Amino acid sequence: MEPVKRYKKEGGYSYTLGPFPTFELLDTRPELVQAVFCHPSFTDKAHLQARCAALSLPCEENAKQLARLSDKENCYVAAVFSKYQEALLPEKDHVVLVNPSDMGNLGTILRTLAAFGLGDLALVEPCADPFHPKAVRASMGALFRTRVARFPSFEDYRAQYPQRDFFPFLLDGARSLTLADCPASPRYSLIFGNESSGLPPAFSQVGQSIFIPQSNAVDSLNLSIAVALGGFAFTQRNPR
Repeated sequence: MEPVKRYKKEGGYSYTLGPFPTFELLDTRPELVQAVFCHPSFTDKAHLQARCAALSLPCEENAKQLARLSDKENCYVAAVFSKYQEALLPEKDHVVLVNPSDMGNLGTILRTLAAFGLGDLALVEPCADPFHPKAVRASMGALFRTRVARFPSFEDYRAQYPQRDFFPFLLDGARSLTLADCPASPRYSLIFGNESSGLPPAFSQVGQSIFIPQSNAVDSLNLSIAVALGGFAFTQRNPR
């Protein structure tokens, strides 16, 4: 194939950087893979080549291509994959991120959701790009185990998925979140705001607002930590 260029948001493809996310891509969505590149000195090259051969996918030794894609000198594997769109499952629990801006946080959240079995993530625009290689790498390939859909506004999301309980997480939320008193729900959406500004005050009127108890030593929790705490509590209280 032609040399792969640096990532562009408007482009039709992205790529994994590193062995682990690449193997996750091959294991979960091999139909999306366009090509796989490895460094001549990659120590697990035989395993990678065998995996690609079993899937009838090209695996090329190309150190120059890897250097072109990655800012780091120690990138030994990359896979090019086609971007895709998919709908969230209405019968599943969702996590909703309103205007997240940090790709590292987004990738970490994707990995956390996969760990808790929360497979549906709604992103309200403007938002960080889940297909950016930084987000893909931070997710350690968990992006490929999660359904991700983008929405122009929260109202658009709610119109498509109305029959559920909404739980916006706010610093002044009406209900404190604890494992002993986490709400029970047949189907829920956990809603979180931007890293710096959080959710707008209007979200206090959306469903049952939640706050995570914390000391006065900090202003707020990191977004990925807040999602982890909320996801853990709700999945423990509402096992599926």
